[in-house]
Order: sequence, then structure tokens, then C-alpha cells
Amino acid sequence: MAVLTEEQTMLRDMARDWASNESPVGAWRKIRNANEARGYDPAAYATMAEMGWTGVIIPEAQGGSDFGWLSLGLVVEELGKTLAASPIAASAAAASAILLGGSDAQRDAYLPRIASGELVATLAVDEGPRHDPEAITASVSGGKLTGTKAFVAEGDSAGLFVVAATDGLYLVEAGEGVTVDRRHLVDFRSHAQVTFDGASADKLADGGDGLRDAVLDRAAVLAAAEMLGMAGQSFDTTLAYLKQRVQFGQVLATFQALQHRMANLFTEIELMRSAVEAGLAAIDRGGDTRQAASLAKAKANEVGHLMSRELIQLHGGIGMTDEYDAGFYLKRMRVLEQMWGNTAYHRERFARLSGF
Repeated sequence: MAVLTEEQTMLRDMARDWASNESPVGAWRKIRNANEARGYDPAAYATMAEMGWTGVIIPEAQGGSDFGWLSLGLVVEELGKTLAASPIAASAAAASAILLGGSDAQRDAYLPRIASGELVATLAVDEGPRHDPEAITASVSGGKLTGTKAFVAEGDSAGLFVVAATDGLYLVEAGEGVTVDRRHLVDFRSHAQVTFDGASADKLADGGDGLRDAVLDRAAVLAAAEMLGMAGQSFDTTLAYLKQRVQFGQVLATFQALQHRMANLFTEIELMRSAVEAGLAAIDRGGDTRQAASLAKAKANEVGHLMSRELIQLHGGIGMTDEYDAGFYLKRMRVLEQMWGNTAYHRERFARLSGF
């Protein structure tokens, strides 16, 4: 477990209290039932912005707090525990592209608006059903971008897209030449197919593959941080259920076989925490983040899949019902597993980077 500063501890506790009291799972259920394309509550996101969470990784010169990626990961983890829906992770990943490769003019134009919560930004990279940043066909000619991006997270409400093209990353504002079509996934969050047809595109100053990989690393680790929060909450919920559920005249938690399963899950989640926090710390240190990011996402995928499956199984029949919250965690976890690379993708990438 990472050693937190006093300020980071306060930030984590603030996020935990707010998520528990102001955005519990019941709040997400209301959003799901409303079935709106944006998939989150704008008022809740405005509150997050007021608390400074939308500007955690943005420099003070552009209206942020420059508090680092580990600090942002703490917030995302706590929001994940209650399934609090927001574009905070998507906007942060998009903001990182501008931070790493943008000009001064691009930074001044967009980062203050992202930090204030006024502007929702997102990455538009993959063009097929699986994460494959090498399979890019979107292209730019004469400052106009043409191509289609599938399953763009927060695409329904985004005002700015960081788009991967054949020759680098481009900034494209929503509007003329940009068509957004809602895609329905099991987690009921915002996922859109975005078509660019001659949309005005502004290339990031440093827009090569190195920048793209660095940005995708940040997106992957933030997804892993959300999965960590969900896995931890799933464990706590399951343990509480086993302690009160009586079967065959005994509390389920007294069965040794179930104790062993829970002990194994606890160990796996702690390993997941170490990998995710190491990934966030690697981003804060700077330099090559590829191995740390792939390790974090691969472990998060593996443990998140296991914990969400056990969450359903150990709750028995009630875990399969919509009236219970377990299904929400399972569905969101399955979507996050695929975002920014599944387990096989990151295992192969880590091995390749390690020289195997």
C-alpha cells in the first residue's frame, strides 16, 4: 500500500465521504433508470469540479491543483466503490495528451475548461471491438479529419475529442463534421460511435506513437483504479453477506471452504492494489510507464474478473436479481476489462517489453 501524504489522505477521505453520502449505488440506479445517453448526473459532476477533482492532474497555471496521478487514482477508486458515474477519468486521460504533447496555446485553450468541469474531453482511439492502437485508419488531410471511432467512453457528452490518426493525435471539437451515435453496453454508461467527416483537427505538437502510448497508459491505469475500488467494495459486501446469511442452521461465514475463498480474494485484491498504485506512482515519476501500466491493467483485469464473479456466486440467487446491486458491479467490471486492453493484450505487451 502506498504511503500517503496528509493532503492525499484528506483527499481520499473527502472522496470516500462524498461518494458514500451523496452518490451511493442508489444514485447510480436512478441514472440507469433514466436511460439518458450521457450516463451521469451533471449536477454531481459540477460538485466534483467544485471540490477540485477535475483538475487534480492539471497545473495551477491552467486552473488545476497539480496534485498528481496517485491522488487522482485515490479519487477514482473511491468513486468506483459506489459506481459514481462521471467523465472524470476520461477527461483526465484526454487532458494528459494536451499536457504531454500540446502547445502553450492548446493548453491555455482547453485545460482551464477541463479543470473547471466546464468541458468534458475524451479519447477516441479504437476503431474496432477490441483495443488495438496499431489498427488506426483515421486520417487527416488539409487539417480535416475523417474516420470512425467505436465505443468512445463519454462520447455522448464530450465537447473535445483527442483522436488517434495515422500520423499522431489530434484535437477535434464537437460540432460540424462530428456525428455521435449512442452505443448501448451492459454497464449503461456513455459509449458512443463517433464519426468524423471532414472535421477540423488541430494536431498536438508532439503527436507521435510515444505520446499515444503514454496517454493510453494513463487511461489504462485510471480504469484499473476504478476497478480496484469496485473490487474492494465487492469484497466488503460479500463478506458482510456471508456473516449474516444462515444456511443449514449455520452462518455461512463459519464454513471453512468459504473462509478460504475469501482469504484468497483478500490476498488477490491487495496484490491488485500494489500493482495499481505502482502504476500511478510510475506516472508521477515520469519516464517510461509502459511496463507499470500494463502490469496494473493486467492484474486489475484478472482480479476484477475473479472478484465480480465470486460476488455473484457467493450471493447465490439474490446476486442475479436487478433489485440487488451485485449485477451493477459485474457489468461495469466486464466493460472496464476490455477498455484500453484486456488481460491477454497487457500480458503480451508486458512480456514483449521485458524482452521475452
